[in-house]
Order: sequence, then C-alpha cells, then structure tokens
Amino acid sequence: MAEGTVVVTVAHGRHEHLLRQRRLLSEVAPGTPHVVVAMDDAQIVALLRDDPHVGVVEVPGRPDGLPLAAARNAGVSTALDSGAELVVLLDVDCLPGPGLLEGYERAAAQVPDDLLCGPVTYLPEGVLPERADELAGLSRPHPARPAPAPGELVRDGDHDLFWSLSFAVTPSTWRTLGGFCEEYVGYGGEDTDLAWTARDRGVGLTWVGGAQAYHQWHPVSSPPVEHVVDIVRNARVAHRRWGRWPMRGWFAELEALGLVRWEADGPVVAAESVPGPTIGS
Repeated sequence: MAEGTVVVTVAHGRHEHLLRQRRLLSEVAPGTPHVVVAMDDAQIVALLRDDPHVGVVEVPGRPDGLPLAAARNAGVSTALDSGAELVVLLDVDCLPGPGLLEGYERAAAQVPDDLLCGPVTYLPEGVLPERADELAGLSRPHPARPAPAPGELVRDGDHDLFWSLSFAVTPSTWRTLGGFCEEYVGYGGEDTDLAWTARDRGVGLTWVGGAQAYHQWHPVSSPPVEHVVDIVRNARVAHRRWGRWPMRGWFAELEALGLVRWEADGPVVAAESVPGPTIGS
C-alpha cells in the first residue's frame, strides 16, 4: 500500500459489519489509517478503542435524521488534516477486496482529478466472509454499473451512476467538489448531489477495475418506504439546487404505494412512513 492513503467510514449501528470491515481491512492493508465517523453512536468509541489504526470522530445526530453528508465531510477533513494524499470512502456495510486500495492508488496516479469508483458486489444473506481469500469467489459486481477488469479504467462515466458505497478522491478533487452539501439530512440525495456537482465543475467519473468492495447483507425495503420523509425532503433540496428531481424511480414506486403524491410544487408525503432504520443500502 502507498503511504498517504486513508480510509473513511461513517457509521451508526451496524457494529458487526463495522468490526468485520476492520478485520478485513487490517488483513488486506495492514496499518492503513482508518477514520470512523460515529453518527450519534457513542458505543463505537468503546468498540474501537484498542485498535491503534483507527481514529473515531463523533458527530451528533439531528432531529430530522442522521447527518450523512456532514459526517462524510468531517471524516474527509480529518483524513486531509492528517496528511492524506488519497481518501477512500467505504460504506460501513462494505468489505474491502484485496485489490481495493491498490486499485484506487493506481487510478489516482493516472487520473488524479476524477471521482474514482470501484465495483461493488452485494453479498447474499448468510454469507459472512471472515478472510480476504474468501472474497474473490464471491465477486458478482452490480450489473447496473461498469465493472472493468483489474488494472483497467473506464473513464467518462455517467455521473448519475455514482454511488457513495465505495469511492476515492485526491485532496485537489475534494477541494474542487467542496464536499457533500450538508443541507441533505437522512437518507437519499447527498451522493447524487455530489455527482451533479462533479459534472457541473468538470470533474470526471472513472470506474476502477480491481477496486472491489463487497456489501454485507442486511434487510432493506424496496422502495425504501421507511425513508419516505427523508427522500421527499432531500429531493426538494436537490430540486432547489439543480432544477431537477432526483430519485424518480423511487418516487414512482412510492406514489404507487400511496406514500407520496405530487402537487404543483413537487412531491409531498401522503401517508405515515413505515418506521425503520435511518441508514439503508
């Protein structure tokens, strides 16, 4: 691993997923600094207290949801303040493949001004890898996004396909982007906004072969009905900023379920949301 790479993860709950991520990251990239941002979760400090390669940053929750955008910004700021030359943001549910950091580091050397995204495999229920050598046989990258061969890059990617599950940025790219917009709170929209910002500011999107991550299974709703209040609120933020509506597929499904209706100025919540967790897929 190159010196100067720092991993950032934001978390609330999902402690077993976080610990499994730590175990595999320690195996595939021993000694790599890892900033974990605990969103309204004091238990994470105790959970990682004895891990010498982790720094925990605590971010309080907000009445209207978890501050995902602000937490990611806090994590990246901490990484950059420590001298990071490349920041890899990895969702708490994602396990790092053996080539994840090396893939991002090679890509950053070639296209340092792009958003760098690696393929993600969604693991089925009950599959709980405990060693890195178990991962290669599980690789089934999400079919809706490019999955280049190891060592290959696919440049000029569609910004609308960006996801925050696994991506990397250099300090200069992060400064160009200005970070995540912290007006987004709770589930949905903040990663779309970052991608639209990238497109607006001339930051390309490159898909990085070999930078594989593996998403650990957890229950989800499709569409994410438990997040309908967040989705409507954040979509309105996006429309005000960009003049277009994000998450249109979700809105079509939520409308069909009677949870959302469209009025003259956009979507509104039409029914009580289903109680559930504040972080989804």
